[in-house]
Amino acid sequence: MFTNIRWRIATSFAILILSAMLVLAGYLTERVRQDYLAGQREQMVGQARLVAADAAGTWGQPAALEALARRESALLQARVTLIAADGTVLAESEADLGQATNHLDRPEVQRALAGEVGTSVRRSSSLGETMMYVAAPVPGGLGVARVALPLAEVDARVAGLQRTILLATVPVTLAAIAIALLVAERTARPVRWLIGAAERMAEGDFAPLSSTTRDEIGQLTHALDRMGARLQEQMAVLAAERGRLAAILEHMADGVIITDGAGRVRLINPAAARLLGTGHASALGQPIAQALRHHRLIQLWQQAEETGQEQVQAVELDPQDLLLQAIVTPLAADRRTAEPDRQGFLIILQDLTRIRRLETVRRDFVSNISHELRTPLASLKALVDTLRDGALEDPPAAQRFLDRMDTEVDAMTQMVQELLELSRIESGQVPLRLQPVAVAEVVAPPTERLRPQAERAGLTLSLAIPWGLPPVLADAERVQQVVTNLVHNAIKFTPAGGEVAVAATAQQGEVVISVRDTGVGIPAADLPRIFERFYKADRARRRGGTGLGLAIAKHIVQGHGGRLWAESREGHGSTFYFSLRAAGGQPLAGSAPHSNQAG
Repeated sequence: MFTNIRWRIATSFAILILSAMLVLAGYLTERVRQDYLAGQREQMVGQARLVAADAAGTWGQPAALEALARRESALLQARVTLIAADGTVLAESEADLGQATNHLDRPEVQRALAGEVGTSVRRSSSLGETMMYVAAPVPGGLGVARVALPLAEVDARVAGLQRTILLATVPVTLAAIAIALLVAERTARPVRWLIGAAERMAEGDFAPLSSTTRDEIGQLTHALDRMGARLQEQMAVLAAERGRLAAILEHMADGVIITDGAGRVRLINPAAARLLGTGHASALGQPIAQALRHHRLIQLWQQAEETGQEQVQAVELDPQDLLLQAIVTPLAADRRTAEPDRQGFLIILQDLTRIRRLETVRRDFVSNISHELRTPLASLKALVDTLRDGALEDPPAAQRFLDRMDTEVDAMTQMVQELLELSRIESGQVPLRLQPVAVAEVVAPPTERLRPQAERAGLTLSLAIPWGLPPVLADAERVQQVVTNLVHNAIKFTPAGGEVAVAATAQQGEVVISVRDTGVGIPAADLPRIFERFYKADRARRRGGTGLGLAIAKHIVQGHGGRLWAESREGHGSTFYFSLRAAGGQPLAGSAPHSNQAG
């Protein structure tokens, strides 16, 4: 029913009139009530003062006060109460009410004790109905004389007024609905005819329309005629062109933005919206500066606008860590804009971030592996030259040199093996046998194996695995390899007298294992790159190693669906964390609290 314009208009009229009547009823009701209460209050103020004056002469005489209260109550047709300064009821026109209740906390009594006339409207706890109370001070500060009157009569008059107004609302509303239906029908009839014509146009029927009226409906009919003729001419061409353009832009990896002569975005493809971190719908029709967001891109567009020539520049977006090649090309002037001499622009954004990252990784890899191989190869070359120069004639020296050569060959062999292992892990050629394992089974064995090394280095090595940790989904052997690497590094970079602590905690569906040391720490500039292959901080380079351990550990943890990260302050030690998914269920055997240390 409410989808019909007639009923919407009629309903709107009815709601409007009904709301107005209800508001009027509420206003009149409240106004009558307030006026009546104000008049009643003024009358009762005079009565309370009169009772207070009469009571002053007999104050301190209980029988006289009781008689006065009854006499005044009968005369005024109201409840009369005489109250002492401490709130005690001395006399009450209703003999069985209020004698045992202290009235000091009543608001009207407190105001009267302050020397003013106090008034209050509230529900009486003794009579169970709404009352108006007026209290006046007894001359000489002896106490309070209070007059109370029930408001049932006021409520009855207000209720009668409400019923009258509500009864009058019904016929007025019905009449309004009838008039609204008549007006709505006359308005909706030509609208329905135009709806039918528009639906025929949507189906491809552009037959001319005819209208004899000269009002807005007639103007709309002529406008539809003109629109139909123009649509008929352009629809086929535009549909084909738009389909081809949309398909191309939708699947382009490069971002494309087209602006009009007024500098507003007329087209933006999904790739451009993704690169700029904006929404497709929110960017359309907005100024190009608001869509580009980055000041260097905006400056490039402004240069193209000022020079009228194509501009090409590589732009790095710092927050997103993106490297874009932006090409801004002026287009022919748009004659449809308010400023036809201004040009539109085609902006192409090419994402070079992955290419730069791959180039950086390749360059660093070549540099690092060259650095790592140079030392053992130079050492081997020196040893060979020494043997050729006569060391072969000295058997003890020759044996010593051969041992050194064997050590260097072992180091290069280890490097090659770790490279092969890292490559296999990255390519997924090393299957992980995931199964529920107690945390102690993957943390305690490698820690205990490295305990003698920690003792020789003069370090305290502690292990803390609390009770109740859930089992984790892990390949125990691979996770032990991660723990071994982290603990070994902590021992290697912690001076004598320091501490290495291994711990585990449960956090939101996963278990986080930490290895904390009090060693030399990691410089802030090196911290983001320590998990790259062959990357070593300056201190690490002096202590040997292949520089592949943390890279292998990172890929093992990621293969388990976890995370590996580090926190460090140079000179204050480091803490390495990695997380494993909890397997759920009860703790397995071996997950009892495990805590020990040695130094």
